[in-house]
Amino acid sequence: MTREKKGPFIAGNWKMNLGLGEAAALARAVVEAVPEVGDCAIVLIPPFTAIGAVAGAIDGSAVALGAQDLHWEKKGAYTGEISGPMLVDAGCAYVLVGHSERRQLFGETDETVARKTRAALEAGLSPIVCVGEVLEERDAGRTLARVDDQLAKGLGGLSKEDMERVIVAYEPVWAIGTGRTATPGQAEEVHAHIRDRIRAAYGNEAADCAIILYGGSVKPANSHPLFKEKDIDGFLVGGASLDAGGFVDIAREALRAHREEK
Repeated sequence: MTREKKGPFIAGNWKMNLGLGEAAALARAVVEAVPEVGDCAIVLIPPFTAIGAVAGAIDGSAVALGAQDLHWEKKGAYTGEISGPMLVDAGCAYVLVGHSERRQLFGETDETVARKTRAALEAGLSPIVCVGEVLEERDAGRTLARVDDQLAKGLGGLSKEDMERVIVAYEPVWAIGTGRTATPGQAEEVHAHIRDRIRAAYGNEAADCAIILYGGSVKPANSHPLFKEKDIDGFLVGGASLDAGGFVDIAREALRAHREEK
């Protein structure tokens, strides 16, 4: 089966940035530019405090809303945590799970990633499950083995129907916020490997339909060559998503690469 590449999926992770007014203004600016990149799926992922403001700013548009994390329980004595049903109630359709900063700074494990992924699916959210290696693992030639381990533990046991709603984001930790970026070839190697693992577990259709994003210092200048790679379906954008013009330029360049494939 020949895989037909989908239109770009572009998600902006705003991390711990922007107050309510700033967040709403940025969201409105993205919405205004969306007609220019209408074949792209656009998701904005603000901090928890700004979810309501962004939901209002994107209401009625094609832009979707996501959250940066969730707890695996639906409710309870978990001070400071947010549940899947709460996120759905706030208007979210997507949620990040296992972002490298959660793993590196806040003790996220493959086991908690698995619990959060299932909680997201049960709540009706599409989890964007992040995998990727640190520099020491890259230098030791253990990139694919580490990604295999994260996939097996984080997604193991999911049904084919579950996997239809899961998005995987490959983010080499050494390329996040460092200015370094995996080359298109390096990124494609891991993306193709992830797709092969999905194919082995769930079949050709699931693998061909899977959305696999690249995240790691994505900018307008590198988004076109990255998206040209067969198995890169879009981007999880960090710092560059805080500027509406730059974020839309990333989508525009990815869309240009997509149209050149047709």
